[in-house]
Amino acid sequence: MKAYRLSMIAIALLFSWGGAPASSQEPELEAMLAFETGGETLLGWGGGPAGTLHLDTVTVHGGKGAARLERDGASPGGFTSLTGRLPIDFAGRTLELHGFLHTVGVTGFAGLWMREDGPGGSLQFDNMNDQGLRGTTPWKEYTVRLPLHPKARELYFGVLVAGAGTVWADDLRLLVDGKPIAQAPKRVVQETVLEKDQEFDGGSGITVAALTPAQVEHLAVLGRVWGFLKYHHPRVASGELHWDYELFRVLPEVLGAADAEERNRALSRWLEKVGLPEACDPCATAPENAHLLPRLDWIRDEAQLGSKLSHKLRVVHANRFQGSEQFYVSKVPGVGNPVFDRELDYADRLPPDAGYRLLALMRLWNIAEYWFPYRDQIDDDWVGVLRELLPRFVAAGDWDGYRLELLALIARLRDTHANLWSALDVRPPRGDCYLPLELRFVEGRLTVAAFTDEEAGRASGMAVGDVIEALDGRPVDAWIEELSPYYAASNETTRLRDIAWFLGRGPCGKSKLSLLRGEVPRTAEVPRLEGRPPRVSPRDRPGETFQLLSPEVAYLKLSSIRAQDVAGYLDRAAKTRGLVIDLRGYPSEFMVFTLGRRLVEKPTPFARFTEGDLDNPGAFTWTQPLVLEPQAPTYRGRVAILVNEVSISQAEYTAMALRAGPRAVVVGGTTAGADGNVSRIPLPGGLYTQI
Repeated sequence: MKAYRLSMIAIALLFSWGGAPASSQEPELEAMLAFETGGETLLGWGGGPAGTLHLDTVTVHGGKGAARLERDGASPGGFTSLTGRLPIDFAGRTLELHGFLHTVGVTGFAGLWMREDGPGGSLQFDNMNDQGLRGTTPWKEYTVRLPLHPKARELYFGVLVAGAGTVWADDLRLLVDGKPIAQAPKRVVQETVLEKDQEFDGGSGITVAALTPAQVEHLAVLGRVWGFLKYHHPRVASGELHWDYELFRVLPEVLGAADAEERNRALSRWLEKVGLPEACDPCATAPENAHLLPRLDWIRDEAQLGSKLSHKLRVVHANRFQGSEQFYVSKVPGVGNPVFDRELDYADRLPPDAGYRLLALMRLWNIAEYWFPYRDQIDDDWVGVLRELLPRFVAAGDWDGYRLELLALIARLRDTHANLWSALDVRPPRGDCYLPLELRFVEGRLTVAAFTDEEAGRASGMAVGDVIEALDGRPVDAWIEELSPYYAASNETTRLRDIAWFLGRGPCGKSKLSLLRGEVPRTAEVPRLEGRPPRVSPRDRPGETFQLLSPEVAYLKLSSIRAQDVAGYLDRAAKTRGLVIDLRGYPSEFMVFTLGRRLVEKPTPFARFTEGDLDNPGAFTWTQPLVLEPQAPTYRGRVAILVNEVSISQAEYTAMALRAGPRAVVVGGTTAGADGNVSRIPLPGGLYTQI
């Protein structure tokens, strides 16, 4: 189960590099890794945020210099990263980053980190979060290891600290199979069609600024045909064709078609150039007892496609690609979620032209159609969404407009894991300043939960518990209606959670609030403060990880738990009648089996997953259930599992496991609805989302 919080850090690290790639040759790399390059700055390194990275010449492990990452409560962002970069032009099996770390007062966690990137983004990632390095610790050597992925092209590495506190790093070493990178054999990278076909590297050549109703329908048909062929045609699925560029080759004819008949002839000619597949023997068969089946009745719709095009699509389907890995999609071994590591992000096409914007829409729409396991939970007519957004993507000629339309598309997926994580700054309301308030919807009412700046908050006359009814003259309901189309969430509770977090953002200066204190109407003018993004205060109980609430009731908080302490905590709780397990925060360590198996008395299934079918794109089948095997000491009392809207991803997975206990019950509010391993999806413009 991949951690939601860590995936966000992994994505954010994509944008923390600010320099040229380092040399893999000694002695330059050795000097950089040891922070002995001379001067007064961290030469060779990137990262940020500004003001949190320093070269320290006093506190060092060896030599004259060390890196110091220093954060406090006012530091921007949620973490600081020191980032190095190397081209992966070397061969081997295992990458290792070694280094000495020393920490003081770290509230989140600190660690070394490495990430391997391929053409479509991150392939491997580790940041030592599972080692729980926090608090104050002396100098000690740590190591992160990653298998060298065959598709990796760039290595990013460094040090990070999340939360507040300081970490020093010194005497780093990068090894391949136990030897310095400079001594590793050179790697020969086989070019694919993505490198060989360069026709549209300078732009798609599509300049349309607006669509007629006929063109909308033409493009909707093209988008479905293009996506169907991408995952079914053997030549495309095996990587013989640059499928993004094939879209640009056929777009002018489709856009210029006078009517549906001319459009279908153009698509039929295009498919003839691609070629019909040879007869298969044996052929792919439909899965038995599938949870979801592909939605392919449309390829038999001769009224829409014409008889020739419909026939050719049916031939492709009957003789579709078979294999354990397609070129444009594969699956994580042993896990099964899709990998889109050959989708290019075209980070140099800024802003993306009309063709690349249409590519973004059609790529994500078809990924959802064939590889999104919650496709059946999408409320809207998915083909209708494609038709609706086609003219909007064409018209979104500026950078902000394009990203807003992507946010609107992603929100239609109704998946809290999905968002335009690399561009949330464009999501409304826009502004550089924030109210000094932590806002939260409580029983449907926007409520002040805490102050993010005590002095400014109290000076405004606001109080915790105040209910805000209007902001800058607009009722809260009107704000929700305006903002909701751009906020992706699996359920309305989570959508309102995110809107509350950002509703206080706007232009610097005073904001007028209409509010209720008790049932008494009031107004207040509250200043928005620069550089103070909202911080979410902990929802779980303050204090120690384990507490005795009474002689009969124990309390266990998973946001600060360590796996090595679980048995001891349960021994201390053995004589109580009830145990409260608090999941209103992100688990500090993976507790699904460590704690779950101590709540069951016999082998107990607790979860099963669906998995996409590469031989039948769009089909999802059930995997075998995961089982908790009992382990002593087993807790025999009643168990209450606390959750709310900030219980997300691994917290939800943990709740699923813990509620399998025979005396366990889940109590609280609706959770985020974001359980499951995530798959990153690169999008034109250097953007990313995930499902």
